[in-house]
Amino acid sequence: MAKHLTGKDIVVLVNLIDAWEGKLGWDALCDAVGPLIGGRPTRQTLSSHHQVKFAFRYKKEQIKSGVITTQRPASLSIATQRIKRLESENERLKFENGRLLEQFIKWQYNAYRHGVGRVKLDAALPTIDRDSSELRD
Repeated sequence: MAKHLTGKDIVVLVNLIDAWEGKLGWDALCDAVGPLIGGRPTRQTLSSHHQVKFAFRYKKEQIKSGVITTQRPASLSIATQRIKRLESENERLKFENGRLLEQFIKWQYNAYRHGVGRVKLDAALPTIDRDSSELRD
């Protein structure tokens, strides 16, 4: 049976993809992440999560563009890996932020087009009555 992924598992997966070196494929990713999350997930399980699929696609494009790895001594090698992972994560997050801004602009236009004003859009969320299930006197 396929392993269900938790939020923590997805963070581990995305970090693994960001730090990936060499040829990247779904099977290789499934094999590499298995020991980290306590079971080998299927390709379908991984690709069903938007963050994982996006990070995978972004890393594949990055690999195709020809990122060059450098040989360093052991202590610098660890630092280099961390820097590369952080730079990759930063680029992915910038791209994702751009996509979210585009979506916001689309929503903003559609709200304007349908006559939803700023006052309605900025209205506070309703409060949640957490005691609603209790009996009242």
